[in-house]
Amino acid sequence: MASQFQLFKRKFFSSYFITQALGAFNDSIFKQALITIITFFSVGKIAHDPAIMTTIAMGLFILPFFLFSATAGQLAEKYEKSGLIQKIKILEITIMVLAVIGLYFDSIYFLLLVLFLLGLQSTLFGPIKYSILPQHLKEEELVGGNGMVEMGTFLAILIGTIVGGALVSYQETGELLLSILIVAVAVSGYLASRRIPETPAIQTDLTINWNPVTETWRTLKFARENRVVFLAILGISWFWFYGSVFLTQINNFAKLSLNGNEFAAILILTLFSIGIGLGSALCEKLSGKRVELGLVPFGAIGMTWFAIDLYLANPQTGYEGALGAMEYLKSDGAIRTLLDCMLVGVFSGFYIVPLYALVQERSDRSKLSRIIAGNNILNSLFMVVAAILTAVWLWLGVTIPEIFFITAILNAVVAIYIFTLVPEFLMRFLVWLLISTIYKVKPKGLDNIPHDGPCVLVCNHVSYVDSLIIGGYIRRPVRFVMYYKIFQIPVLSFIFKTAKAIPIAGKYEDEALLTKAMYQVAEALQNGEVVCIFPEGKLTSDGEMNEFKAGIEKIIESTPVPVIPMALQGLWHSLFSRKKVNKFSHRLKRLRTSVGLIAGEPIAPEEVTKEKLHRIVSELRDNKP
Repeated sequence: MASQFQLFKRKFFSSYFITQALGAFNDSIFKQALITIITFFSVGKIAHDPAIMTTIAMGLFILPFFLFSATAGQLAEKYEKSGLIQKIKILEITIMVLAVIGLYFDSIYFLLLVLFLLGLQSTLFGPIKYSILPQHLKEEELVGGNGMVEMGTFLAILIGTIVGGALVSYQETGELLLSILIVAVAVSGYLASRRIPETPAIQTDLTINWNPVTETWRTLKFARENRVVFLAILGISWFWFYGSVFLTQINNFAKLSLNGNEFAAILILTLFSIGIGLGSALCEKLSGKRVELGLVPFGAIGMTWFAIDLYLANPQTGYEGALGAMEYLKSDGAIRTLLDCMLVGVFSGFYIVPLYALVQERSDRSKLSRIIAGNNILNSLFMVVAAILTAVWLWLGVTIPEIFFITAILNAVVAIYIFTLVPEFLMRFLVWLLISTIYKVKPKGLDNIPHDGPCVLVCNHVSYVDSLIIGGYIRRPVRFVMYYKIFQIPVLSFIFKTAKAIPIAGKYEDEALLTKAMYQVAEALQNGEVVCIFPEGKLTSDGEMNEFKAGIEKIIESTPVPVIPMALQGLWHSLFSRKKVNKFSHRLKRLRTSVGLIAGEPIAPEEVTKEKLHRIVSELRDNKP
């Protein structure tokens, strides 16, 4: 994990991280202060139920994202980003001054207007927040960078939540300190933004369309150009639906279901935010610095499971909110509830970080800000729907624990739907489980594989899961050419079909399948894809390499592209090789095998022969990992 923290040594990342974290901190302070005022101190000041008013408040914060994200995306694309961030931070200072006025006059409705303006300021910053990262970070740094940003955001939310809720609990003195703090934080954010290096505009000749309706529709069309990216955006938007339901109702949940006061509510929010920060920070470690889509289903499972358990642990409601944080900790079931809240956060981090990194990695860079804007539009739409649905559920008499249970079930349904549309998510989950539990893989030289354009990977064939290990560690999608009987193995066949693997047979086994496979290989290379073949044509039966078949020469002769030799080390002693082991204790040792995956220098097509490739792969295999 050390590598992602090295990013803070760079002027860009440290300055940007502080700027965005202080912005999230200020948003959180003000929102939590206002929600606490509405929940615990609004008797006689508002005409509606505090639970409904809390939902309305969050809806007002979200509404600008829906109305103005398209415009914000265009501005982020057209203008230099560091200067734009500075102007947005000046706007934040102005809004915080208005917040001080609202607190002084104790006007909840004026503070709701300020909350709307704060949402507008966040809307303007949103497209820049994620589109600026790929302009300064390498592809292999995106997961770590996004993880740090999400961790910083939610830790800022955590601290802001604690401070905002605690300060207003001390009435006039607390509100005075709150007023000083929010202005000071806004000024500090502006000063930090001045250190962000200049970040060139992507499209200086872009003509701004100020019509929010037509531009919103156009922005959503940009987001839909890449199907996988769009479905990832839908997954992100669902996360914000899910998260907004929890975050807007935690205060009322603490009061009505846990009998806790505002300090108990702060404790719940603290653990939830710590969980998201921890999950986000762990993503780089669990993903091996790759955009690991396999973490998304893993996160979705945890989000559902622990939210359901939160309901099961607290089905009751109707309390008065009499217990402080320490008193609540002594009550029955408190530890279980707190663990559920934290683990919902942890798995939310596993879910959201890879999705943001995927959008950044696979989007057209010339349109990334507008694609992020499209993401924000859909996020806000989902959050507004969440606010409306929550208000309707409360009006119908649904309890807050029941709302959490309904949301958890919906999360499972939505996750299954998305993973059905894009089986790559589930495929990557199965691969991630394999290489995270059974094998300890040490990759080397994978930078030799080009970032774009066609190429052929050739590798020794040791086990039934060679293709899963290779595909799991290479950032680009890989089309594997594999023996048709391996292609048909139950469970693995789902993964191979999803990865568009190409089954092949010997000439005397199925000549038609062989011809079809060669045609598919040529077509894939012509389309600029990566193809991986195992030139031995079969698994090793004794741990040694078989001779390479002439098929590789025919492929390169038909479609001349660079060839990257690769070698797998250590798999002969693993669980899925053909090595026979009789003793049970020896079989157990095969459950956690250290495996090397080495890629050599690319070989020009005119230099390719099966003998040369065999020699190079053999040398790579025999090198120490």
